[in-house]
Amino acid sequence: MPRGFQLMTGSTSEGGRMSNPMATGKVARRQGYRRGIAFALALFAGLLMAIAPAIAADAGLKGTVKDPTSGTGIAGVVITAEGDGFSESATTGADGKWAIALPGEGTYTVSLDTTSLPSGLGLADPERGTTSIDAYSGQIKTILFPLGDGSAPAPDSEAASKWSQIPQLTIDGIIFGIVIALAAVGLSLVFGTTKLTNFAHGELIALGALLTFFFSSIVGLPLVIAIIIAVLASAFIGGWVQNRVLWKQLRMRGTGLIAALVVSIGLGFFLRYFFLFVFGGQTRQFDQFAGQAGIEIGPVLITPKDLIASFVGIILIGLTTYWLLRTKAGKATRAVADNPALASASGIEVEKVISTVWVLGAGLAAFSGVMIGLQSGVSWYMGFQVLLLVFAGTVLGGLGTAFGAIIGSLIVGVLIQLSTLIIPTELKYVGALVVLILILLIRPEGILGRRERIG
Repeated sequence: MPRGFQLMTGSTSEGGRMSNPMATGKVARRQGYRRGIAFALALFAGLLMAIAPAIAADAGLKGTVKDPTSGTGIAGVVITAEGDGFSESATTGADGKWAIALPGEGTYTVSLDTTSLPSGLGLADPERGTTSIDAYSGQIKTILFPLGDGSAPAPDSEAASKWSQIPQLTIDGIIFGIVIALAAVGLSLVFGTTKLTNFAHGELIALGALLTFFFSSIVGLPLVIAIIIAVLASAFIGGWVQNRVLWKQLRMRGTGLIAALVVSIGLGFFLRYFFLFVFGGQTRQFDQFAGQAGIEIGPVLITPKDLIASFVGIILIGLTTYWLLRTKAGKATRAVADNPALASASGIEVEKVISTVWVLGAGLAAFSGVMIGLQSGVSWYMGFQVLLLVFAGTVLGGLGTAFGAIIGSLIVGVLIQLSTLIIPTELKYVGALVVLILILLIRPEGILGRRERIG
């Protein structure tokens, strides 16, 4: 072969094989991307390993006693914990905070001495002056004693008490529905564009809450700044990096959907127990907003943190809806969900769309985790605890339909809370899933079905 032809088409390797300079450049760039991603993952893992000792803490109880009117801490209030021969009291400091170290696992009774409260104040609910808790090794539990003017009357009857709870439970259900919807939208978008049923989606919820706890309680940033950084970091790590390192590689190799589903289950187990290794088994609270006093709006009591977080969640859902319906990228996402091959033939970069969906879904799931952390604390297991409910909301609304995921999640959230009027609180998730099964027996495709794939 003439030498000139070889120079035009490529260079000859030592083994006599032809190499394309353009292809070599692409390979080099791809290797550079992989090295960069590997370095970022190693740096993140090293950071988590380094902060693990700082996160670890002894077992015990803590809380804050606040004035229901001003929201400031009340000093001099006596809290007592008793159980298994153990008895210890703590007095709140100037900021209203108290803490009691426990000797180990067991059941303890925690009570507030109402005689130590300032004049004119009492328990908002007289029955909540004493509470029983189960403590576990390495666990820090936050105990709250809502205060009022001490004049709360006893309910006339059990039935009347239950009916009076409906407004409060409905609002609580809507708030919980927003939490589920934030995660369900991301799960539905990923399924719509890739047909992947991602069982590791719950760990994206936990990642957002854990990073928020790290940046706020360990680093010491204001909670709002910590939330923003945590959501952005989760969107990058749980969205862009996860898709680039794992799922894109599997798609390029033609991995089947069943195999990918099994991979997602394994990934979920790995991340869950990695969080346990780094974070520990205890449930923690965001210190800056622990024990926040509620605001009475008619028959409903809601804390400012839940009100603001829910408002932000609604805004995020609204912006996602607008993005899907009105923007070029959103329309491209819907086109990829309808027919990836036709979308690609029309000039749409399918992989770019999928990457965008992963980033968006991870960010929404992260903020969902933040909302859960504000309500009930942060733990390594929190994502898996709500994962089934996220799937329930997604399936109820119509799998692969973002709007259906929102509607289905709100229905599941409200049903979960209202079911406590009939069944014990411990079984409330079961009631919602039973309703889900009944609805799907009537309409298997979900509420919105497949009339719209995404949006």
